Amino acid sequence: MVTDLGPRRQLGLLWGAVAALLLGLAPLGERLATALPACPLKSWTGVPCLSCGTTRSAVALAHFDVLGAFAVSPLATVGWMVLVAGGLLAGLAALGGHGVPELPRRLAWPGRLAAVAAVAANWIYLIWHGT
Repeated sequence: MVTDLGPRRQLGLLWGAVAALLLGLAPLGERLATALPACPLKSWTGVPCLSCGTTRSAVALAHFDVLGAFAVSPLATVGWMVLVAGGLLAGLAALGGHGVPELPRRLAWPGRLAAVAAVAANWIYLIWHGT
């Protein structure tokens, strides 16, 4: 019998499953990373794109090298850590009958400004360090 879990609880279960899958695939990270193509923007122009270093950051985190991951791409490292830790917590909460908290539909301007500043600072870092 299928019961209606509610969309927020379903999201928590899905997020938890993705986080568990990422942790399970972590030992294969380097092999899986070699299957990905090189960044086209960096290959053509020599300038890293906004997401350059994301895969290398994930591989470093799979080896528990948090400082190495931050050195490659600080914003991607934070993103990976939030994705996995938040997913595990959301999955556990969903298994306990709770859903993912609802986020506001619109981010206030200070939040938007902070997000743009974080992306810009990370991109400057990537260009500066030649990632």
